[in-house]
Amino acid sequence: MLAWFTQLADLLVVDLIGLSEQSAWGQALHFFIEDTSKIFALLLIMIYLIGWLRAALNVERVRDYLAGKPKLLGYSLGAGFGAITPFCSCSSIPVFLGFTTAGIPVGITMAFLLTSPLINEVAILLLFSLLGAKITLLYALTGITIGMLGGALLDLLHAERWLQPLAANAYQRGISQAQTAAAHSSPMSPPSMSWRQRHQFAKEETLTIFGRVWKWVIIGVGLGAALHGFVPAGFLEANLGDGQWWSVPVAVLMGIPLYANATGVIPVLESLLMQGVPLGTTLAFCMSTVAASFPEFVMLKQVMRWRLLAMLFGLLLVAFTLMGWILNLVTIS
Repeated sequence: MLAWFTQLADLLVVDLIGLSEQSAWGQALHFFIEDTSKIFALLLIMIYLIGWLRAALNVERVRDYLAGKPKLLGYSLGAGFGAITPFCSCSSIPVFLGFTTAGIPVGITMAFLLTSPLINEVAILLLFSLLGAKITLLYALTGITIGMLGGALLDLLHAERWLQPLAANAYQRGISQAQTAAAHSSPMSPPSMSWRQRHQFAKEETLTIFGRVWKWVIIGVGLGAALHGFVPAGFLEANLGDGQWWSVPVAVLMGIPLYANATGVIPVLESLLMQGVPLGTTLAFCMSTVAASFPEFVMLKQVMRWRLLAMLFGLLLVAFTLMGWILNLVTIS
């Protein structure tokens, strides 16, 4: 099936437009058409299927289930919930406020908030289809680990002191309610839904999510196409291919001014790997673009004071750099 997209790009670029596949424009346009059509098709199919399976998931019940759980389990559940929900920061902030209203510890909430933009089920399935199981597993485990460790550290530092008044007041009001709920309530089963209702839910979620991410796919594939077609072959490999120690922090810093969601950054990740950039350096750049960018932190300013934002920013930069160094050490022989 994936060969159809290559044939489509061949037809449009070579046969219709008449560009040579050896030229810079030909390579860039071929990459852009092939990856855009492939990603759009995969997105539409996978968002619908996942939406159909998630039709009965109730965010409020997940939030209530997390309240009062042991913190280690809570970090795991918070990060896991962040990994399976297709939220960017703008849509995860209301959930963040819902968690604080339930009195859930800030560290558990932060584990969710850190993991949510880095990983979602659509990006994971798309990454698996493009780059295989090994890289997908490394990416997912790294993102979840960063979320859990970040949440634990922020709990140790009592980060609730640095929430904006809206979030801080909601957290304080929710503490006593959460303690009572943890002592007397139990997880509720998700509501049953008919096949028609699941189809309608999946259809609406497909349109909503696709409408939110398509432009980032275009931007991500466009950047990947530019790297693929116009960066001289071997340039990135010659300069970054040996995994020099400084290449990882430089890659992290380069990602800060940019912004993409986890789905849109995958074509860039694919192109960098094809150019010979080491896995650790590539993942460090992509994660910085997704979770440590300036637009990301402008949105988070709605719920956090500057001190917590600066702490979170530094935590992410250190985590991405260490992750890049470790992966380069393991994967570069």
